[in-house]
Amino acid sequence: MVAVQDQAPAPWFTDIGEAAGFSFSHVSGARGEYWFPEIMGGGVGLLDYDGDGLLDIYCVQSGYLPDAEGNQPDSPPNQLFRNLGIDQETGLPHFEDVTELVGVGDTKYGMGVACGDYDRDGDMDLFVTNVGVNVLYRNEGPDKQGVVRFKDITKNSGTEDVRWATSAAFLDVDGDRDLDLYVVNNLLWHASTETACFNYFSERDYCSPNNYNAASPDALFIKGRTRFQDWTPTSGLDAAFGNGLGVAPADYDQDGKVDIYVANDATPNNLWHNKGRGKYIDKGLLLGCAVNGNGTPEAGMGVQWVDVDQDGDLDLFMTHLRRETNTFYMNRRGRFTDKTNATGMNATSLKYTGFGMGFHDYDLDGHLDLYVVNGAVQAWRQEEIFAEDPYAEPNHLFRGMGGIRFETIANGGETEHTAGTSRGAAFGDLDNDGDVDVVYVDRDGRAKLLLNNATGHWIGFRMLDKRGDEVPGAMIGVTHGGKTIWRLADPAYSYLASNDPRAHFGLGASDEIEAISVRWPSSKIEEFAPLASGAYHVLREGHGLDHK
Repeated sequence: MVAVQDQAPAPWFTDIGEAAGFSFSHVSGARGEYWFPEIMGGGVGLLDYDGDGLLDIYCVQSGYLPDAEGNQPDSPPNQLFRNLGIDQETGLPHFEDVTELVGVGDTKYGMGVACGDYDRDGDMDLFVTNVGVNVLYRNEGPDKQGVVRFKDITKNSGTEDVRWATSAAFLDVDGDRDLDLYVVNNLLWHASTETACFNYFSERDYCSPNNYNAASPDALFIKGRTRFQDWTPTSGLDAAFGNGLGVAPADYDQDGKVDIYVANDATPNNLWHNKGRGKYIDKGLLLGCAVNGNGTPEAGMGVQWVDVDQDGDLDLFMTHLRRETNTFYMNRRGRFTDKTNATGMNATSLKYTGFGMGFHDYDLDGHLDLYVVNGAVQAWRQEEIFAEDPYAEPNHLFRGMGGIRFETIANGGETEHTAGTSRGAAFGDLDNDGDVDVVYVDRDGRAKLLLNNATGHWIGFRMLDKRGDEVPGAMIGVTHGGKTIWRLADPAYSYLASNDPRAHFGLGASDEIEAISVRWPSSKIEEFAPLASGAYHVLREGHGLDHK
């Protein structure tokens, strides 16, 4: 049985969105036709777009789908909220909407976002996934007035694609230090493919993806000198089709080449093993992480590579549909075993549909915790939901108890019980106080900004390569109190989201750092001198203790 606290001694999180000037409201465009993409958005990304050391928030709007003739009604835009820092009167981080000013207000039917410095010019760029043509925004840096602006370079970028894309990730596929782009595709959807489906109460509702029988291959774009090249057929990624939703890149087998895990909806998941030279092979079934322990494909949504058992290698966790558990795959020498039952979280997750998720040490006690946002995809009735939203469900916070055991925290760590149809969730330290905050989007509702109330010992790292560029995929080990804890520095996980690229560590009772070890994406291991806790530090490849 999973332990449940009747009442948390103090709230872990406080929703400060309205007080902080963060005012994004999602629009699904649902008009009673139950078109499938309406139930799946919207996304959210955290990035420091202006280089001031503060995480800004980019929210992806859905809007209104084009009809069977291709006509699309006017839709509200995506929105970028600049982080202005701590307001002296409220003591809270404060945000302003700079969407129109900087030029990132795409109005297509949006899904997710990936953030990364793809052109290696020192600032963060944006890739937005849509039902239809995706958008690549290049960060142009500050103009003569000091205003950072973006330029839509989609047409000349080589990334144009008209399919329904969901999650995406910037990653270095071929080891050339340039960032390539992986795009997860869902159904080959069109309004004309829709059919009538019904829920458990014989009411008209959204269909399962299996009703469409139109799974689509994902796309891989390799960064060239001036534009991206569609590498999908060459890479071997077109050998498998799925209803893709979540993506997480990482070097799971520590061979110096980044691999890619894709969570598919109602079809087997893919573990794309990197064979080198941009070639991939799907090893999900062979290595035990394509289906659950019973051999059944599940409805994968959000996903994260994370070292849950703190043994120095990367395990897998992903969220699923109601009546399926969220699933934990333990990594042992590059092979995976479904150990969900051992976590203590399975019974809690069975009743709900999980989407965005993130493992972090939210209470800074030295153990990983887990936050999951939930929301149904077919209407159902229970006492816990809001009557006005038949898809609403409460979110979950699980406190780590050491090892792979967790307990459920009441009210998702907030003061009062709340519920919504939650989708994309992003995780990062928005006020730079050392604990991880949460931003998530509720379908047809107000996006939430949960400020973390934790106090305690911590340390954090920003990872840079030899050129001074941000490095996704570095694995950092911090030794304190005679034990080593491991974190992966990578923004690409959760669902439709991009996250804080820094690595965060809670240190528990001890604030003394004994050693720091980094396994860079090249698989090179480098030791660094102990650093002071209570601050973010930059670790640069080649500047460790063994550097000559």
